[in-house]
Amino acid sequence: MSWFSASPPSQRWAYALTAFVAASAVPAYAQLPLKKVQVDDPNAPVVVQAENISGRPDREINLARNVDLVKGATHMTADSACFKQVENEVTATGDVHMERFGDRYKGDELKLNLSTGKGWVLHPKYRMALNNAQGQATRIDFITEDEAVVTDGTYSTCEGPNPDWYLKSSTLRLDAGRDVGVAGKTIVYFKNVPIIGTPAMSFSLSGARRSGWLPVIPGLGAQRRPEILFPYYFNIAPNRDLTLYPRYMFDRGLQVGATARYMGETDSGVYLGQTHVEVLVNDKKTNSDRWLIKSTHAQDVAHNWSYGWNINAASDDDYLSDFSKSIASSAERQLVRELRTDLHGQYWNLSARVQNYQVLQDPAAKNDPTLTVPRPYDRLPEVLFHSGRYDVHGFDWALDAEITRFSHPLLPNGNREVFTPQISYPIVRTAYFITPKLMLHTSAYQLDTVMAGSPSTLTRTLPTFSVDSGLVFERKSSLLGANMTQTLEPRLFYVYTPYKDQSQFPNFDSAEASFNFAQIFNENRFIGSDRIADANQVTMAVVSRFLESNGAERLRLALGQRFYLSEQRVQLLAGTPRDESRSDALAAVSGRISENWAFDSAIQYNARASSVVSSNYSVQWQPGDKKVINAGYRFVRDSFKNLELSSQWPLSQRLYGVGRVSYSLADSKILESLIGLEYKADCWVFRMGAQRFVTTAQRASTPIFFELELNGLSRLGTGNPLESFYKSIPGYSRLNRGASR
Repeated sequence: MSWFSASPPSQRWAYALTAFVAASAVPAYAQLPLKKVQVDDPNAPVVVQAENISGRPDREINLARNVDLVKGATHMTADSACFKQVENEVTATGDVHMERFGDRYKGDELKLNLSTGKGWVLHPKYRMALNNAQGQATRIDFITEDEAVVTDGTYSTCEGPNPDWYLKSSTLRLDAGRDVGVAGKTIVYFKNVPIIGTPAMSFSLSGARRSGWLPVIPGLGAQRRPEILFPYYFNIAPNRDLTLYPRYMFDRGLQVGATARYMGETDSGVYLGQTHVEVLVNDKKTNSDRWLIKSTHAQDVAHNWSYGWNINAASDDDYLSDFSKSIASSAERQLVRELRTDLHGQYWNLSARVQNYQVLQDPAAKNDPTLTVPRPYDRLPEVLFHSGRYDVHGFDWALDAEITRFSHPLLPNGNREVFTPQISYPIVRTAYFITPKLMLHTSAYQLDTVMAGSPSTLTRTLPTFSVDSGLVFERKSSLLGANMTQTLEPRLFYVYTPYKDQSQFPNFDSAEASFNFAQIFNENRFIGSDRIADANQVTMAVVSRFLESNGAERLRLALGQRFYLSEQRVQLLAGTPRDESRSDALAAVSGRISENWAFDSAIQYNARASSVVSSNYSVQWQPGDKKVINAGYRFVRDSFKNLELSSQWPLSQRLYGVGRVSYSLADSKILESLIGLEYKADCWVFRMGAQRFVTTAQRASTPIFFELELNGLSRLGTGNPLESFYKSIPGYSRLNRGASR
């Protein structure tokens, strides 16, 4: 055996992206980590070993039996080989094995220039280090150290000699430097059955974003009509992309959609945004052009100064009901359009915006006015100011002001100015706190049109005094055999606001707040600035918590009620004052009493009527990974009484079931349902399911979806089952967590 070296080794480094992002869906922006990948130096030493070495060491070396050659990151073994010193080139035959930069090849014959990386290997089997992909081919040609062309070969990221899925291509160019695979005529096989063919395709070797056709998606639309989607993705830059969504709906025609996303940084700060547009020319069902646009943007103009917009619009009232594939999007009835700017200081912020709405009405509202969706007032414009400081010689103070122009096509229009200063003096100790606070509500209105005898200018000034106080007691305790610290925290909250007749004041944006634990500790029982509730009331509450030694809360119990010392004369609409002496009682119990069990419950009880006004109960059992069962009950008197169940559960080692049902006990009917199956193999996941819900137009929508996710290549299917599973089943876990969501 013998060895020789050409020159001292040296190294250079290149960078390659290694983060994984799914190639089949529109990927989210991410800060991709950079990993250094060693690249061979053409001047690195060459070391050879063999049982028989002959030839001229300065020109050509013939190697026979148990040949072993090493140069930098390249290591080759073979039955026989010939190394040409001048050309720095090696040829090998017989059981050739080669490893370079972590990639491994096994073939019959090989030729490789050790300086340029050019060469070929015949009848190879290969495995890539970047993504553990494997395959075999008639021939592989090495173009550079990073680039290779596979002829009549296969490609798969599955393990084992018989991969569950693979693509077979006439030519496949694998470029690790650019992180791209480009294939010619290609057929994708699943379980040795061809499932899709294409004249050309490209994909990211590491799963990073790149331009190209996404998988064709056949399926059923929101109204169970067949459709087919041909998405194309443009990776314009690392911080910009565009996805086109040509969709042919057999019952309506061709719809073209596009989503553009961007983010970046300027000298002034950062910016980001997204715009989605859909256009359907001459809908076959309605004989009209239909469209949708959604656009958001936020950008820093200068230090502490930013602006942005949120624009949503649709061509008609039925658009979302006809085309939405989720209950959340189909339920949108008020589409907001807003342009705003914000300026911030150390202790203050100033905002200005213009805002209006497009209201999508239920067609049934033409015959039933109770189904009419109310139209909010437009704000043209609104200027908001807030300033505040904490602990200024023991005092906390804040100042809120606004000037708004309210506009409505059917209701009285006008201007409103609001000025609300407040000051408090918190006294906080280990075992108790007392916080007296004084607020002043000052409002002025200038109305455009008023009824005869009504003033066009209105003013209102009302003070509010409140005292919030509480005690904290602690003791050692236990819960289900575990040592705990139990607290007892009684709280007393008093509010006084004098009465002022506000029946002539308009109602631009006020409503009665929901009655819950957060609201009963507010000074005003209304939200908005058009109604200031008169108050002479005391709120009493007590909370008990069970805490672990690290401070984690295991159990919380709360009970509260408000007591009125005088009648409530100010109402949202002119009417009879309320003279009850106390509010409904509130009770809540929540916690995670073990690693597997969590629950939440709340009840609102009217003692005078001896009845429950509202209640909700939910429990979650999560005994292990990808095992969760949720049960819930929600009730509001004279409104709804619903039972909800949802779950993700393994049916076998690889098969998982998911499901959800929302059932109306009052109407004895199912409001929403979801059922699905997931199968997880080593290198692919299959999902299928169906979801049924009633749109706001009172039409049943039943999207059906399926998806085959080939790890490291693409997702093929229709709809978006992952999104439906995540939103419908609390605690749902994705089967292949390593993949991008």
